[in-house]
Amino acid sequence: MEWLRFILAAIFLLSGLTTAAISVFGVYKFKFVLNRMHAAALCDTLALMLVLLSMVILCGFQFATLKLLLIIVFLWFASPVSSHLLALLEVTINEHLKDDCDVSEVDELED
Repeated sequence: MEWLRFILAAIFLLSGLTTAAISVFGVYKFKFVLNRMHAAALCDTLALMLVLLSMVILCGFQFATLKLLLIIVFLWFASPVSSHLLALLEVTINEHLKDDCDVSEVDELED
């Protein structure tokens, strides 16, 4: 039973680290700020959740498990909201947004 828990935690940990590595590559690869924010948000939500979930599995049923689960819940609520607000700020402030991307909804936001 202990080996099964270890293997499951290792799978979640490796998945989280792989997702984080891909998102870091995306942050440096993309040129446009909204694409970079999407890659960073991927790291915030998915990679961090997978790593914390592997810690929950390794920790077992303790008080620390409850704390880790509460951290996961907080991050899953706070991270997308902050990413969305930063993206909305970029869309409203950037004067050259039409030059950088082909978004037809930009005209609707300006009205």
